[in-house]
Amino acid sequence: MIMLNFIAMMGTPGQEQNPFMSLLPLLLIVVVFYFFMIRPQIKKQKELKNFRESLQKGDKVITIGGIYGRIVEMQENAALVEIDNNVKIKVDKSALVKDATAIMGQK
Repeated sequence: MIMLNFIAMMGTPGQEQNPFMSLLPLLLIVVVFYFFMIRPQIKKQKELKNFRESLQKGDKVITIGGIYGRIVEMQENAALVEIDNNVKIKVDKSALVKDATAIMGQK
């Protein structure tokens, strides 16, 4: 199959090869790479950014390290997260990755 494509691209010996045909496989690889790799990653980053911007006091979250807690106080770049009664930790906003409401249940 590959050999047939190669022979078809070669054409006749006296004929010049179309420059567009030589760039077509590279162009197709770039398009496929964009739609299957780059675009989903950009969408995921936008969703995560919107999630972090919408956080407010009382939201239940999970950190990158797997710590479950509830936001007690929001600051510009950090959040104070209560992980147990009277146990609070300060966490950078970029470390908050999930809404844990469904996992932890409503309290």
